[in-house]
Parts: sequence; structure tokens; C-alpha cells
Amino acid sequence: MRDHPDAGVTVFIGLKPTMTYVFQVVTQLNSGAGSVVVRARGNAIAKAVDVVEVVRRRFLAGQVEVGPIRIDTERLTNRDGRDANVSSIAIPVTRTGPAPVPAPGPASPSAPPKAP
Repeated sequence: MRDHPDAGVTVFIGLKPTMTYVFQVVTQLNSGAGSVVVRARGNAIAKAVDVVEVVRRRFLAGQVEVGPIRIDTERLTNRDGRDANVSSIAIPVTRTGPAPVPAPGPASPSAPPKAP
């Protein structure tokens, strides 16, 4: 995860399980991040789409907006030293519903009890 000056927080999709990234995106959106951009390259593109769809349909249904999606081709040097074209995707997810209100924490142990 990395901050991007234009688009809030960026979550890069890699080899971890899908739900790991879902929880990262939901946590960022619930903590007040204006926008979260889900980014992936190559074979991870399908997982990026899955992450956004799980967030949009299961965790924050009716509370997020997706897009505009950006696709690109990046030129990278592979392990053999040859140049290769790799597809990439960036999917912005923005919260449209209200952010949750944090629950009040437990009373501090050093605070004196309230008098009746």
C-alpha cells in the first residue's frame, strides 16, 4: 500500500490471498481515505477485479463508486534481460456513503468513577 498524491491511497495487488487486499481497501475507505486505487500488473489483474467486486458487492454495497478504470501496457525488463510488455490496470474506488462513526472506547482505567 502506498499513498499517491492525486488519488488517495494505492493498494498494489500481488500474491497474497484476495481477502487480504479486500480488507486493506475496506479499512482505508472506512478510515476516511477519499479514494483507494487498486493497481495490478499481468496475471494479478483478475485478482484486482475480484477485490474491487467483493468490496463493492459484499462489504460496502451501495456505498462506493468505481472508476474511471485505467488500463495500460508497461515495458519491463524480465529476468533474462529482455524487454517485455506487461498489461496493467488501475481501478479507483471512492466512498459515496457516509464513513462509519467510531464507537466510543472503554473508559480509561485512570479516570475516576462518576459520582451518582
